[in-house]
Formats: sequence, C-alpha cells, structure tokens
Amino acid sequence: MRADIFLFYWSMRLLSWLPLRVLQAMGAGMGMLLLWRQSASARHMAANLHIVRPDDSAAEHQHLLQAVARESGKSAWEIIKIWGGGAERALHLVREVRGEALLDAALAKGSGVIIAAPHLGCWEVLNYWLCRKTPMAILYRPPRIAALEALLRKVRGALAPAQVRADGAGVRQLYKRLGQGGTVGILPDQKPREGEGRFAPFFGREALTMVLLPRLAARTGATVLYAFAERLPRGAGYRVHVLPAPDGIADADLDLACTALNRGVQDCVEIAFTQYQWQYKRYSAPGRPSPYDTPKPE
Repeated sequence: MRADIFLFYWSMRLLSWLPLRVLQAMGAGMGMLLLWRQSASARHMAANLHIVRPDDSAAEHQHLLQAVARESGKSAWEIIKIWGGGAERALHLVREVRGEALLDAALAKGSGVIIAAPHLGCWEVLNYWLCRKTPMAILYRPPRIAALEALLRKVRGALAPAQVRADGAGVRQLYKRLGQGGTVGILPDQKPREGEGRFAPFFGREALTMVLLPRLAARTGATVLYAFAERLPRGAGYRVHVLPAPDGIADADLDLACTALNRGVQDCVEIAFTQYQWQYKRYSAPGRPSPYDTPKPE
C-alpha cells in the first residue's frame, strides 16, 4: 500500500472511534462551507434542484439546497466511521430493515437477483449488509488513483463484494453469475458512455440512462430489486430499504424499460430526497446543452 494511502487508512482507523453524530456534524459543516464558497458541486446541486423542483420559491429552494449540502457533507465524513471501523462495527449501525422479505424471496427463487442501488444514503453500509445476506458482485469503474483499489479491498475485508470491471469481459461475468442464480449490484443512475444509453424521464426531464440493467434482467429472468441505506437523524445509524422494481424494467422496448428504471430510482429518492447525490451531473449528455455550464459568480 502506498505511503500516503497507508497514512490515510490509519487516520481513518483512529478517527472512526468518534461517534457517528460527531463525524456527520463535521461533514455537514463542510457541506455548508462548500455551499458558501459556491463550489462546482454546490452549483451542480442548485441546478439539479431547480430542474426537479421547478415550482419551489426562492426561499424553499435555498432551504432545500442547504439540507442537500449538509447531507452531501455527511456522506463524505461518515465513510471514516464505516471504513475505519470495519464491516462488523458498521453493521451494528443498521437499526432497521424494510423490505427484507423481498430479498429473501428473490434469493430463494434461485433465478438470480439484480440489486439496483442508486447514489443515495450510505452505499458502503448497504454493501456490507447485502454481502452479509449473500455473495455479491458489483459492476464498477476503477478509481482514478490506482492505489485506492488496495485501500478498498482492505477496508471492506471479508464482506467485500466481488468487483467486476465495467467492460465487455465484466459484463459477460455478470450474465454468467446471474445465470447461475447469483446476485449482482449495479448503480442504476450511473451515466452510460456515449452511444450506450437511452434518454428517459427522471423527475420530469430526460436523462441519459443505462440500458445494461434492463438487458440483464430481460435476458436472464433475474429479479430486480432497489435498495439503499437511509441516514437516520442525529447520527442514530441507518435504515436499509429494499423495494420492488417498477413494472416494465425488463421490457424488450428499451425506452419503456429505461423509463421504469428511472422511476424506480425516483421512488427511492422520494423516501430520502436530501440524501441523493444531487451534485451528480445526471442531465448532461454529449451533443445537448448542459444545465451545469453557469459560471461561478464573482
């Protein structure tokens, strides 16, 4: 492990003994600082909130933007607790599970399970919880800093999912795993590469949407479930949600399937709206005007 990554790991180990509420409070403060400095991520949040809540007043928009900024900061700082403390300590922070019977029934069916996990809440806690239930593979893109892969393997420990690269060989592995009745996890709101997606509505505006998940579901007959770990107030822990996928997610018509895919993400987001990763440029696409091109105010 590289020296700076090693130092970061041990810093997390030490800081992980702080209460979750303290780390999240520090993160909330950082989020508000980035909002005050009008950082790029803060401007992207503001643009997205104007798109999805166009009827909000200026005061309502600002109140919502501040709440989103605080939750975004919490998501960054709570990782210290989740990674630094290890999987077992992190799982003790799961206070409630809603919809677990859906996952149990899908696993018992034996025809494969696709977990659609949006950029919502604390996905590392969700990873641990799912991997405690069943072996799982996740589709991922390697981090820009290669040394971070070693860190991820170390902090996730025995409850680490198998990591499958988002390339042709990786996709073939997903088909094989699902064909054998296994479980795979995919970020359903991950923007696809140019030429690999369809436009479908997301909170009333078209967004470039992946076709991989609907194709996997259609060709394998796997059950699709949505899942996320909601952050509870005042550092109380997390509530895991498992939800059924909307009808049509495996439709042969990819426009219908992608519409269902986004509707499932939206259903999750409405449960914990401010905990969504609203800084993500979901509405940008090659060849189309971007709502994120507003320059930083002087």
